[in-house]
Amino acid sequence: MQSLQPDPKAQYRGVYEALKKMVLTEGLWRPLRGINVTMMGAGPAHALYFACYEKMKKSLSEIFQSGGNSHLANGIAGSVATLLHDAVMNPAEVVKQRLQMFNSPYTSVLSCVRTVRRTEGLAAFYRSYTTQLTMNVPFQAIHFITYELLQEHLNPRRRYNPGSHIVAGAVAGAVAAAATTPLDVCKTLLNTQENTALSSLNIRGHLSGMVNAISTVYQLGGIPGFFKGVQARVIYQMPSTAIAWSVYEFFKYFLTKQALEKKPSA
Repeated sequence: MQSLQPDPKAQYRGVYEALKKMVLTEGLWRPLRGINVTMMGAGPAHALYFACYEKMKKSLSEIFQSGGNSHLANGIAGSVATLLHDAVMNPAEVVKQRLQMFNSPYTSVLSCVRTVRRTEGLAAFYRSYTTQLTMNVPFQAIHFITYELLQEHLNPRRRYNPGSHIVAGAVAGAVAAAATTPLDVCKTLLNTQENTALSSLNIRGHLSGMVNAISTVYQLGGIPGFFKGVQARVIYQMPSTAIAWSVYEFFKYFLTKQALEKKPSA
């Protein structure tokens, strides 16, 4: 849906229509294409992400607001954790998005990796890394601040409460996703190097850099072009962040409880 100049057969007016057309014309499993490479990257990326966030949040909170919860510390910790997360996920995103394009020439993850490496070099897997960070740093800052703010109201005692973790995670993901959609559109253009769109502006070679991406998106779609796919992005992020936070909070509770039970009583 974020394609700036889609094939006539791949023009959608909404999320439901997009899913329906994809299933009817390209098969039942088409909407899940690229899920395997996402799963491969998500495990180590999220492990680094939450470990870094938790450590930095505690350290910075002591500096900014000793004994309390600092929203500034949450935002900075989330932003720094994003550097590690995106270093792992960026190549996976490049492969996933190329597999998901309409009439994608790639038949599998391996064929996509080999073709991109051979024709564009290893740098292609990190062409959008700075753009991804430009998007994900504000995304995660908004995401973590919103989550922690909602937890203060929904779960002020900060106990393990699955309901509050799911609701706060979903809302935080939705707010952050909507706010950063313009940057996501630019990142998608850099990742996919959409030939039809670039050719219409007589752009030869590979598009690189955030400034060039912003200029290209504006020339092709104006201001509305920056919000292509906002609905799908919010719908995708809400369950994603809700699941991530609920799983994280569960294991945090479980492991903390196990550690306390193993401690010898005084």
